[in-house]
Order: sequence, then structure tokens, then C-alpha cells
Amino acid sequence: MTVRHINPEGMHRSPAFSQAVVVEQPAKTIYIGGQNGVGPDGKVVGPTLADQAAQALRNITTILESEGATLADIVHWRVAVVEGHSFNDGYAAFQEIWDPKNPPPAITVHVVTGLGPDHLVEIDAVAAL
Repeated sequence: MTVRHINPEGMHRSPAFSQAVVVEQPAKTIYIGGQNGVGPDGKVVGPTLADQAAQALRNITTILESEGATLADIVHWRVAVVEGHSFNDGYAAFQEIWDPKNPPPAITVHVVTGLGPDHLVEIDAVAAL
């Protein structure tokens, strides 16, 4: 088994976490760490849940593409939304990128009291190829 920790070009790099971990053999599995609305510069992209969810999904797409995968390879999403914010805004961002022809993955949604400063949503995922 091979385990690789990846931080694709064009994404914020942190010494505290990997953007994703790839496990290969016999199938390739990609464990994507919690992504929030942070751009390549490490700054929050906007004040709304919709803005931040869209960026988190772009981050996930970047990670997947760096490994030759697509959103269709996601088998599980886990979403944390800060209390008091509508998950519908995040769902709308998801609908903009998800191809309805693909089978929907499993999903878990948590309402939390807080994330990082100014962060309203965090999404992690597991992809299997």
C-alpha cells in the first residue's frame, strides 16, 4: 500500500495539514481534508456561506483533478455548517457543480457552533477510483 499526502499547486499550503491523502492499492482512495472558503492565498473568499461553499468545492475539484479524479468519484461528503446559516446556500453551490447524471454520494451534515475565524462551512470528502 502506498500513502501520499498531497498539496496541489494553486492551493494554500499549511504545515498543520495536508489538503488530501491518497491511498493506493488495490484501489485508489483519496481522503480530502476539510476544505473551507479559502483561496490560494489562504484568505477567506467572501462573507457568505454560498461564497465559501463554492470555494470549498473548487478546492475539492482542484485536489481531485491533481489525481486524475472527478467529482463523480466522490463516495462520501462530510459538511460542517456554522449554526445560524442556511445549508440551502451550500446546497445551491453544490448543485451548480454536480452532474445529476452521476449517482449521489453519501453525505453527512453537521451544524456546528463555530469553525475558524470568518469560516462558515467546511467540507471533506472521500473519493474512490
